[in-house]
Amino acid sequence: MAKIVFENLRFVVVDDNAHMRRIVRTLLRAFGSREIYEAEDGACGLEAVESYSPDILITDIKMPIFDGIELTQMIRNPDSSKLPFLPIIMLSAYSEKKYVLQARDAGVSEFLCKPVSASTLYKRIQNVIENPRQFVKTSTFFGPDRRRFEDPNYMGEDRRVEDDETFMVETTA
Repeated sequence: MAKIVFENLRFVVVDDNAHMRRIVRTLLRAFGSREIYEAEDGACGLEAVESYSPDILITDIKMPIFDGIELTQMIRNPDSSKLPFLPIIMLSAYSEKKYVLQARDAGVSEFLCKPVSASTLYKRIQNVIENPRQFVKTSTFFGPDRRRFEDPNYMGEDRRVEDDETFMVETTA
């Protein structure tokens, strides 16, 4: 594993809680990041993504105006977004399976439960940089492949099948 050069990375942090934004900003600065932009809701977050073209977005799931799920869906729209391949790390105090699945199905790259620690945040950032997943495009989804690995022996009902409407897209990072 190579050391991540944080001073070369640009982040946007979106959370309606100023204290949480400060914690994430402090951690990113401790890692060596210099460019950290903040937004207090999904609408300002989308503006920040479009204005600053970050390398990584870190967003909360529940926020006013529109939430992290809606923000992710807007960014993942390849027809209207400048950065549909942007790595998105979702932070949430909601750790129930339904929220994790909602985030995954919206197209987040990583999910991280609050309270956040320095090591878990670092690991999620490291994962989106060192192990980016291919993107999948279907008629109803565009985003990182939701499966972390492919088991050629898996024969269950959720087995991955390529058809005329599904194809893999290489990320352009």
